[in-house]
Amino acid sequence: MPKTSPTRLPRPYELKLITTLAFALLTSFLHAAPRSLDVLIVLGAPGNEEYGKKFKTQVEAWTNACTKAGITPAVLRGEKTTEELERRLTASDPTHSLWLVLIGHGTFDGRETMFSAEGPDFDAKQLAGWLKPLKQEVAVIHTASSSGGFLKPLSGKNRVIITSTKSPDEVFYARFGEYFAEAIGGLPEADLDQDKQVSLLEAFRHASKAAANFYDNDERLATEHALIEDNGDGIGTRSEVFGSDSPAPAGMAIDGERAAQMVLVLSEEEQQLTDAQRSTRDTLERELKTLKEQRPKLKEDDYYTKLESLLRKLGEVYEKS
Repeated sequence: MPKTSPTRLPRPYELKLITTLAFALLTSFLHAAPRSLDVLIVLGAPGNEEYGKKFKTQVEAWTNACTKAGITPAVLRGEKTTEELERRLTASDPTHSLWLVLIGHGTFDGRETMFSAEGPDFDAKQLAGWLKPLKQEVAVIHTASSSGGFLKPLSGKNRVIITSTKSPDEVFYARFGEYFAEAIGGLPEADLDQDKQVSLLEAFRHASKAAANFYDNDERLATEHALIEDNGDGIGTRSEVFGSDSPAPAGMAIDGERAAQMVLVLSEEEQQLTDAQRSTRDTLERELKTLKEQRPKLKEDDYYTKLESLLRKLGEVYEKS
């Protein structure tokens, strides 16, 4: 008698997954779940009136985006900015994710990379020290010049680091922050996957491309090259990598996976899930991606058994909403 195969999903499982998730979303409760996310915006010294206006516009864009997201951001500025930043980070809620946005100028003296606050400046080592005790997920969006010098010191587990420059030597004003601020609130042009929301990765890619276009159109040599790092290896990735069809070298850690799941202004569908549900869903999606990558090494039955288990868990996430 022929052996029977274990029950498993049909191999064209994508249709079943889409159907299950779509139904769950349509039947989820109607009121948006509260967010466990804190946004801290640091406004640096303007230097002159022109830059002051640019920085103010970026703060307003971020504040408006937070309002759309149902979040009240804290905006730090003035002579006690550095002192207040340290206090806020020390007292941050460990049950909340934290986004730290730095808007202003940066400097590099050949040794230390600094953020120019309205009061005393602070450097990468200081900020890294203040962030070190934090166990929650942290995203740092550093849009100042010379911000690339902050990337490696701030990198680590549960961290997403975005800088407007690839090194501290890029000391001229960076326009990256202007484009990032306009994108993060849900700019349609930045919504690359058309899911009606803009992730950190999408905002990064949009701002990187817009900055590059500025220099191209003005026939100027680009003086800023943004980086993103979210796998904890301390090595940033340029936006051009994400538009490449070439596979990454074997064993190479890829940035952007977590940043692609992090969104400030959620779509209507995403608002129906709690933070805990989204966190579970995001973890399962990353496990699905890993399983797909491991498929050539797995026996066919093992692959589909693991696949079905993950998809059922995904379905349960939406059924509980």
